Amino acid sequence: MKLILLRHFKSQWNLENRFTGWTDVPLCKEGVESAPDISKKLANEKIDVVYTSPLIRNRETVSLVLENLGKKDLPVVIDKALNERNYGKLQGLNKDETKKKFGEEQVRLWRRSWDQAPPEGESLKEVFNRVVPFYRKHIEKDLRAGKNVLVVASHNSLRAIIKYVDKISDKDIISAEMESGGMIKYEFDEKLNLKGKTN
Repeated sequence: MKLILLRHFKSQWNLENRFTGWTDVPLCKEGVESAPDISKKLANEKIDVVYTSPLIRNRETVSLVLENLGKKDLPVVIDKALNERNYGKLQGLNKDETKKKFGEEQVRLWRRSWDQAPPEGESLKEVFNRVVPFYRKHIEKDLRAGKNVLVVASHNSLRAIIKYVDKISDKDIISAEMESGGMIKYEFDEKLNLKGKTN
């Protein structure tokens, strides 16, 4: 069975280097135009079901991928459990200006560490605690049933899944990153033991 993780294509606020979080921002022109090339990486994959979040950048990415693959009839499960982390008071702020104000290391901890949350936002630990129970209940169930699953989501919801699947420590998760349009493919045996991984 295969699990394919795809981070949404570049959004307007990715382009503007702003913290997005739960703000519902669409894909930018560059993101839309990247769809055919990125979708080609899925052309030879059998996909049975797609999971995504209600955020427009994720739903637009799913629509573009399925359109490019000619698979618009695939079932798509949409759930807010897969939303990006809430960036709290940082949402909408320019990332470089925020680094100047709070210091580069503090902003790195807010963005990448396990348990430090941005002001009035969520830590990765909190994101993990909503994403992984959903993953175990629904996505693992599909994998156990022999289905290949595509998950299209945002950076930190995917980092939570990566932490869980790869068994990354709380300390080392700070180094795990995935660019817009980035993809990871996992292969499992029937007992969900990890057999292989390709980026």
